[in-house]
Amino acid sequence: MARRGAPVVLARERLLSVPGPLGALLPGGALQRGAVATVGGEPGAGVTSLALGLAAAATAAGEWAAAVDLSGTIGGLAAGEAGVDLSRFAVVRGVPNDRWATVVAALLDGVSLVMADVPRGLRVGDARRLVARARERRTVLVMVSSPAHAWPADAGLRLWAEGGAWPGLEPGQGVLAPRALRLRIEGRGTVSSVRTAGDALALTG
Repeated sequence: MARRGAPVVLARERLLSVPGPLGALLPGGALQRGAVATVGGEPGAGVTSLALGLAAAATAAGEWAAAVDLSGTIGGLAAGEAGVDLSRFAVVRGVPNDRWATVVAALLDGVSLVMADVPRGLRVGDARRLVARARERRTVLVMVSSPAHAWPADAGLRLWAEGGAWPGLEPGQGVLAPRALRLRIEGRGTVSSVRTAGDALALTG
């Protein structure tokens, strides 16, 4: 009876569309609301820019996104260049590790997408509670991981930035230009694949 009386949620309302060339690389061109996506890679491979590109999807839809920036490296210029509407994007810094899970959980209650660095020593129990919280609130949780700090819980989509050649480093130039980025994409219902974002996807860090 409870299932019969529950409101019908249309398929399109369960998705957060990702516009542009980044969306063309994702399964269905969208992020699943209420699910976790991880973005990882070596330093300098384009991880932060890739995660900001996902955050831009929420602000492009007229919704709010937020980031918990443990390293203090997210700047307004980089976010704007990634397509984030800065008037709908909040950045939280200076969060101690013992309060990190509480802060992320609070943000999941209030915005459509939360982007956060995986902190050192994150407990599996805390991570699983955030997975459940994101599912309950139908908020996308984008976890930025590294080889040293991996996300220890479930994720519906996993993106791994593998970098790419930097144009502009030839002798006599010395000015970096946007680069094409190789991504490894894994997720439920998808086949693990490596895809290359074209020149239209300007990832710069």
